[in-house]
Amino acid sequence: MKNSSVVSVIILEAFYRMEDLKYLYFVIFFMIYMLVLFANITVIIVVISNKVLHKPMHIFLCNLAVNGIYGSTALLPPLLATLMSPPHEVSLACCQAQTYFLHTYTIIEFTILSVMCYDRYVAICYPLQYHTIMTITKVYKLIAFSWGYPLVAFALFFILTLHLTHCRNIIGRVYCSNYSLVKLSCDDTNVVSAIGLLSVVAYSVPQLVMTFYSYVHILKICFTATKDSKIKALKTCTPHLFAILNYSVGCFFEIVQSRFDTSYLPFETQIFMSLYFLIFPPILNPAIYGLSVQALRGNIFRLCGSKNNLHS
Repeated sequence: MKNSSVVSVIILEAFYRMEDLKYLYFVIFFMIYMLVLFANITVIIVVISNKVLHKPMHIFLCNLAVNGIYGSTALLPPLLATLMSPPHEVSLACCQAQTYFLHTYTIIEFTILSVMCYDRYVAICYPLQYHTIMTITKVYKLIAFSWGYPLVAFALFFILTLHLTHCRNIIGRVYCSNYSLVKLSCDDTNVVSAIGLLSVVAYSVPQLVMTFYSYVHILKICFTATKDSKIKALKTCTPHLFAILNYSVGCFFEIVQSRFDTSYLPFETQIFMSLYFLIFPPILNPAIYGLSVQALRGNIFRLCGSKNNLHS
């Protein structure tokens, strides 16, 4: 099937409801983007510049920060540009590109969190063998898997969406998504939707299995461990559990808004729900790990302190 779309631009209808306060929205989203860049770049610089932090957990955290920048850059600069352009429209090609970037960001985020879960499992369940198991070669392989698998897995499915014929061009959101593009098609999308559901299962199951397997075994160890060991395990896992919870809340909001009618909700609530999983994880992950991981927290404070000394 050839891509013979009868539309070349996509209108993002939600921006028209932001028109009266578009300058306020612009300032808010611009400040959010600057905050995301500052927080995640700080984590990356601290991890790279301190050899003491060249450990698997911190390297995975660094990748989480890179992905936060990747996802936020796919969302916020185009959002700001479209907000300030009166037609509030984007080309079909740009809409498709943003769809690919945002969906792969989501899958990469989940994959990295799953890999970090496996790292905590090895650290808690096999502390003496940790460095033997989590070699630098294995760390690089896990990082390659965290990025390569989502990028390829979603691309194989997204090819089907790219070959759909679009006869409608209005999306009632502030960004493009695969489900929104499929709904614009005048082709029979039942097959695409079925394959899409199978694809979601395919690129989610490995991460879910890794996460549940790791935490089941961590819980088993905690039940038989001493009180001090339980406290240490809890401190080790708490940041990761908060990160997973934050990500899960965002995905829940996205599923609810994509699949159910939420038009009865206030517009600001709809915007909050649709943007949560794209904005809050990149903001909160550096804060969660930066404040709770002692080695990282100390180096961040020293970096900020040295910058203040240079300006004084």
